Amino acid sequence: MVENLSLAGKTAIVTGAGAGLGRAEALGLAQAGAAVVVNDMGAAAHDVVDEIKAAGGQALAITGDVSDWALGERMVAEAVANFGSMDILVNNAGILRDKMIFNLSESDWDDVIRVHLKGHAATSHAAAVHWRNASKAADGPVYGRIINTSSEAFLFGSAGQPNYSAAKAGITALTLSSAQGLSRYGVRSNAICPRARTAMTAQAFGTEDNSGVQGLDPLAPERVATLVNYLASPASDEINGQVFVVYGKMVALMAAPQVENRFDAAGSAFTVEELAGQMTPYFSGRGPYETYAAYGVAGLEKFALATEAPAEA
Repeated sequence: MVENLSLAGKTAIVTGAGAGLGRAEALGLAQAGAAVVVNDMGAAAHDVVDEIKAAGGQALAITGDVSDWALGERMVAEAVANFGSMDILVNNAGILRDKMIFNLSESDWDDVIRVHLKGHAATSHAAAVHWRNASKAADGPVYGRIINTSSEAFLFGSAGQPNYSAAKAGITALTLSSAQGLSRYGVRSNAICPRARTAMTAQAFGTEDNSGVQGLDPLAPERVATLVNYLASPASDEINGQVFVVYGKMVALMAAPQVENRFDAAGSAFTVEELAGQMTPYFSGRGPYETYAAYGVAGLEKFALATEAPAEA
């Protein structure tokens, strides 16, 4: 089993890896034996490369806006040219422009969708082209892992983040589409919804809490990086097209949406009156916040708290 967790001889690309969650993921992958292409907008990418090299690993910094389609192609090409392969893609880069929908500007919308959703698409496209060509050349499946960063904002909605929530919904759909379209080539595509205390989430999660096990913050990015390492490894080969929520000492596998109820017309088609006769009483008394996702939120929170409390106390 330990051998199946090794990433020796493999190459990973991690976007947004200059700090926070991406940095922890890049360092974790390098510790597991992977060579890492570290992407971010500025000098921080080089600092992470220096950390990896100082620890005896291999790494290369490629700076630039991850939503640049050509940059995705360049990162894949540089991974192969410098390290001999391209095996793992961890899409992490993102920004926040939090606004209520009535305060949202066009640029607030465009910037978040561009960096999150287009950024995931650009690198996924480049990696998919590489793996498809490699599979055809090998006349069989190759090794490929995509780990995308979605969010509970997609799962349950976030009133102050319509742009971010929409981007994360798109990322989840992209993940599922990639899982179906690339599995024949040996590629596995999964999404994580992490809670991690980083500079980007400082307003949401506050200051660091070292009351956890062995003094590790329950929302430390390293806790998320552990799942990323596993999903990047050969041991995860049978996991494809899944969505995980991860934080603290918990990883929750999310179920697909389920049908809550079904309304059927008496004849060949509904009339408006017939719909009103069935749906109005069904929703009578349901509050405005009891939405599509409300029961899922409660279920996840109860599970998380019940699982986490004993060890974190």
